[in-house]
Amino acid sequence: QADEIEKILCHKFMRFMMMRAENFFILRRKPVEGYDISFLITNFHTEQMYKHKLVDFVIHFMEEIDKEISEMKLSVNARARIVAEEFLKN
Repeated sequence: QADEIEKILCHKFMRFMMMRAENFFILRRKPVEGYDISFLITNFHTEQMYKHKLVDFVIHFMEEIDKEISEMKLSVNARARIVAEEFLKN
């Protein structure tokens, strides 16, 4: 999280994800203190699922989250630029 906008977007996005934690079997509903998101992988998960798929999922999930937050930040900045231009015209 580089700046304040990114922190806000990350917080909102993580709240959205945590509300849907039951759809992601290893995603914790409440992250461990000091982290924005955390996973809980139990012995049951490693017995029922392929371990390499679990690792791939976590890596892919984190990459997609980072990409999604970057896209949201660009969108917010573009929207702010348009609003500022309109405000300064009048």
